[in-house]
Amino acid sequence: MAANCYHCGLQIPADAQFPVQIEGVQREMCCTGCQAVASAIVDGGHASYYRHRDALPDSPREALPSSLKDLGLFDHPDVQKSFVRPLGDHEREASLILEGITCAACVWLNESHLSGLKGVLAVNINYSTRRARIRWDDRLIHLSQILAAIASIGYRAHPYDTGKMEKLAQEERKAALWRVFVAGFGMMQVMMYAIPVYLADDGTMTPDIERLMRWASLILTLPVVLYSSAPFFRSALRDLLLRRIGMDVPVALGIGAAFLASLLATVSGTGEVYFDSVTMFVFFLLGGRYLEMAARQKAARGVETLAKATPSFAMMYLAYPNGETEQVVASSLTAGSHVLVRPGESFPADGQVVEGESAADESLLTGESLPVHKRIGDLVIGGALNVGSPLVVRVTRVGEETRLASIQRLMEQAAMEKPRLVQAADRVASRFLFVLILLAVVATVAWQFIDPSKTLLVFVSVLVVSCPCALSLATPTVLTVATGAMAAKGVLVVKGHGIETLARTTLMVFDKTGTLSHGRLSVVESFWPDGGRQESGFGPVISALERQSEHPVAKALVAAMGDVLPAEMDGINAVTGRGITGQFAGNFYRLGTLEYCAEGHGQEAPLQIKAWVETGRTVVAFANQTQWLGFFALMDVPRESAQGLVSHLASLGVSSCILSGDSPQAAQAMGRLVGIGDVYGGLSPEGKHQRIKAFQEQGLVVAMVGDGVNDAPVLAQAQVSIAMGSGTDLARAQADMVLLGENLDAIADAIAMARKTVKIVRQNLIWAFAYNFTAIPLAMSGLVTPWMAGIGMSASSLLVVLNALRLQKVANTSFE
Repeated sequence: MAANCYHCGLQIPADAQFPVQIEGVQREMCCTGCQAVASAIVDGGHASYYRHRDALPDSPREALPSSLKDLGLFDHPDVQKSFVRPLGDHEREASLILEGITCAACVWLNESHLSGLKGVLAVNINYSTRRARIRWDDRLIHLSQILAAIASIGYRAHPYDTGKMEKLAQEERKAALWRVFVAGFGMMQVMMYAIPVYLADDGTMTPDIERLMRWASLILTLPVVLYSSAPFFRSALRDLLLRRIGMDVPVALGIGAAFLASLLATVSGTGEVYFDSVTMFVFFLLGGRYLEMAARQKAARGVETLAKATPSFAMMYLAYPNGETEQVVASSLTAGSHVLVRPGESFPADGQVVEGESAADESLLTGESLPVHKRIGDLVIGGALNVGSPLVVRVTRVGEETRLASIQRLMEQAAMEKPRLVQAADRVASRFLFVLILLAVVATVAWQFIDPSKTLLVFVSVLVVSCPCALSLATPTVLTVATGAMAAKGVLVVKGHGIETLARTTLMVFDKTGTLSHGRLSVVESFWPDGGRQESGFGPVISALERQSEHPVAKALVAAMGDVLPAEMDGINAVTGRGITGQFAGNFYRLGTLEYCAEGHGQEAPLQIKAWVETGRTVVAFANQTQWLGFFALMDVPRESAQGLVSHLASLGVSSCILSGDSPQAAQAMGRLVGIGDVYGGLSPEGKHQRIKAFQEQGLVVAMVGDGVNDAPVLAQAQVSIAMGSGTDLARAQADMVLLGENLDAIADAIAMARKTVKIVRQNLIWAFAYNFTAIPLAMSGLVTPWMAGIGMSASSLLVVLNALRLQKVANTSFE
């Protein structure tokens, strides 16, 4: 059985030998990276870190050390490699998992606390995934101090790792189930004692038996309060010590007040006891939170899927093209390494095919549903699945430089951005807590005069029934699910407002080159005045004239000639911006503009060719010294999905427009091909900017689709911008959204999904407000018991989460 790495816990590959001596014992590591980190820890005099780590009850690898001295380990550059990204000379960004987050208020607390530290530049925490992104200036504060600050307010931080993330989620579910079980068992047993007391209201039960029943109920309720309810009390105490009111404060107040009153009544032998109500509403509350947690984790797993796409191990060639390979940890690959990827395996990094022919399933990364054919020279994306034959790939980018890492960073950025809807809901929820406690006090005072026996029950019910958990969950959960669903369809949300604004879009503006088109010229039509008889004979000549040029026109002509053997020509001479000449078999040939080729023989071009020019096509002529030999019409052809996108947008009530820097004729030609009538050509970036501003002044909500680089000012002017993403450009994209694949119709799908998302957010907010405004008066009037309040609060939170998860079902079908 294979051993696990002592540092990271991953399986050690066969024949791997990376030992490190730790406190007199030789420990085996899985790779040179773990060996380097472990050696740095030992050489720095911190070998006790491993002793403290292994002594923890859960013994997690890479766990947070328990002392400030050991926290200093996380300031070591080798330790930070896996989860800290340098953003400049002194700026750093860490990806962490936070333990102890139970509600949106916990997120607010951590963000507020850390933002107040000198040197911390930005803090973003995602409630659904419990993932934190923290950026700081290393000259002013160190990571160890940030981790200590998190620990000081009662939370624990861990370096982000997908395995650790899943392990924490499993532990959270396991602990929650045990608490639900204890509360459920206690509730059933307490009810067995409470029901006879209720049935004996006529005095048939003697006082000593009733007292025995009360003491038995107290003993059975103690585990429910001390164990099952412990998270509520810990969270509430932490909030109160920090002089704030979180979601668990009213819950803890309600449980504590009912239990203490029952305890005093049991000890004194006078007054009412509420052990049955306490155990029942704790059980329902925990049950609801468990279901909400399971649903939340399901939504988070959709976003985290990308992190698991890259395999842990790879088959690397020891000396390519030597056929010998060995299994290595994928993180140890470097640019220039050669790897063997078998069918059914994922590519371990970005690379270029050097041997073999196959197909790659890139759906997880680009949203493209069909496998993409791969042959020698083609690029492959790390994380994509090889579905055909074995391929040998030369690694070009690894780690944080890969396209997958770029996508992950953008997804994390999107997940941690807080749209206006979320910010508004959080503000309302935080203020609502104060109002809730005030209403509970008012109701308590009122019931002292109406019926003192119901005072405590009303107090507890008001506190619990309207805790604004549903309000806090209503928006972020929906946006988390929607972000993952849209990414699966090939549209990556980068900015928090993107979904909300895209849903309101009324005009979609397109750049032409590289957006509606592929951004490369192709020969779309040819004309041979000699009736085509000369075509095959002149192919080698044309290929010979253009094969050395890198100009897009030359590449298009060579491609159009096919696999012909270039002729051996003499005296080739290129004239910049006009064309090229050369001699073959005693004849002098020209290839270039109409004017340049006409200089050799003085004839006018045919009317058909002049019509090509008027329609915006790029025309290349081929001639000798006496006559025209051929003509080629070139265009930047539209993407296959462009026409379908325009049609789909129209069905959604969104009009389309082209703003292009190309000639008006070329822009109009593209508009005719894709079905767009509103076309503006010959525009400078400033002209595009002014045109979009004019659209907005007409009351239109403008979405701009461009390449994300040349059109940056125009993209910024639009209310929402979508960049075409590929390779390194993706990492630099500053747009609100990025189209990952080549399928433009995904943009229309994204609009439909955005509208569905906003609709579900509104449903959740309406439900949350309606529930609270209905439940509070009922609780204040004494019509809601504590256990009913527990069910109501849990059900309201669960309902908004389940409603959000409907988006995942929508994402698996076509967006209508």
